[in-house]
Amino acid sequence: MDMHTVVVGTSGTTAQDVIAVARGNARVELSAAAVDALAAAREIVDALAAKPEPVYGVSTGFGALASRHISQDLRAQLQRNIVRSHAAGMGPRVEREVVRALMFLRLKTVASGHTGVRPEVAQTMADILNAGITPVVHEYGSLGCSGDLAPLSHCALTLMGEGDAEGPDGTVRPAGELLAAHGITPVELREKEGLALLNGTDGMLGMLVMALADLKNLYTSADITAALSLEALLGTDKVLAPELHAIRPHPGQGVSADNMLRVLAGSGLTGHFQQDEAPRVQDAYSVRCAPQVNGAGRDTLDHAAVVAARELASAVDNPVVLPDGRVESNGNFHGAPVAYVLDFLAIVAADLGSITERRTDRLLDKNRSHGLPPFLADDAGVDSGLMIAQYTQAALVSEMKRLAVPASADSIPSSAMQEDHVSMGWSAARKLRTAVDNLARIVAVELYAATRAIELRAAGGLTPAPASQAAIEALRAAGVQGPGPDRFLSPDLAAADAFVRAGKLVAAVEPVTGPLA
Repeated sequence: MDMHTVVVGTSGTTAQDVIAVARGNARVELSAAAVDALAAAREIVDALAAKPEPVYGVSTGFGALASRHISQDLRAQLQRNIVRSHAAGMGPRVEREVVRALMFLRLKTVASGHTGVRPEVAQTMADILNAGITPVVHEYGSLGCSGDLAPLSHCALTLMGEGDAEGPDGTVRPAGELLAAHGITPVELREKEGLALLNGTDGMLGMLVMALADLKNLYTSADITAALSLEALLGTDKVLAPELHAIRPHPGQGVSADNMLRVLAGSGLTGHFQQDEAPRVQDAYSVRCAPQVNGAGRDTLDHAAVVAARELASAVDNPVVLPDGRVESNGNFHGAPVAYVLDFLAIVAADLGSITERRTDRLLDKNRSHGLPPFLADDAGVDSGLMIAQYTQAALVSEMKRLAVPASADSIPSSAMQEDHVSMGWSAARKLRTAVDNLARIVAVELYAATRAIELRAAGGLTPAPASQAAIEALRAAGVQGPGPDRFLSPDLAAADAFVRAGKLVAAVEPVTGPLA
């Protein structure tokens, strides 16, 4: 287990901290300031709980049942009941990294001192994370409003020592047994605490943060594969000149063009586009417009990162404890800001997949590849080459187009019409995770095709760019084979996918190109 420690304070957290806890198993500690803020807010909640006037979440029911005042002797039961009844998720289990992000981000809000949760509850949340105990959370149960209710409830259930959880060894056991095995005492919830543990955008936010990290790698990788395809097609790198992109100053476009230009530096393949029997005046859109498409996606990532940073600095709960002692109802739990950018990312990822597939198809079509063999086959007719690799890529692209349909444009009323407009942000996040997985595979297929095509060109006497050669050598060292007779293709494609996903393509070329954005 990684012994890196993330300190949770009162002023939010960073994307890097979320990833360190979710994926790197970093330890979590509460700062002294957070413990003080938790204690101060709890004093306010305790004072309100002692008064006869009803306060939402403290001494009332929830949602459409908020009109009932709950007597002192029933309040502990009220908090247990909200957790048990809201832990109503169904379907497949959610990935461990998503659940850890969800738990950590809820702890982040709890530690802000705006929720009224006792310090010992927050400490137990940290202890569960540090023990590597992961609640069983199910795919379905969040509408992205009033928080990711069912997912967070399953986490709170573990905090109470109930339900099922996965231990650090990967075995699912009753949560009470796992807590006992690690010396963790289950929490007995008091006023407001059950509600405070359920009421946040933590699941969708955690998935947004991880998707942004994955997409940053994939966009840089896609700039590289676009450059490799341009080179394999004997295209021109003149369209990447910085002065052309300066007159349309979208930041991402300039970055992608610069990345591609650096990958192609020193290539002996580019610039042959007018030497064909039918000279090309221009390259096809999928080649020539790669910086514009990749760059627009990059700008969308930047916008989404701004939204994520704002949400990471937020305390999302209802009601919230304010520094002046008020406990006020609010609508900050609504997931619209996060849901929108999750959908935006699914749209740009689908379009990046689409343009990537078009270049692959061009590499395989003897009528458009400018001298490459049909399907990059060794003996076309006897061999099918990469024909069906493109089918697989096309199937992935088609699914990405379906996944690009916005979830946030939908809403469905709940809680007897009290919660009559919801964000569907959890659904947007779940489909984005699938889209990101698909995009990695699509980029990997282009890498596989473009490197084979460049090697075929090199066999004909043309010299690839040094960065291209570095990418090819690293890919071959990773076990992905080059040109030759037909073979079982799936393992090669899987290895290329793992190569891209792990950031190895970017790492392979950067010693030649310098750091790529």
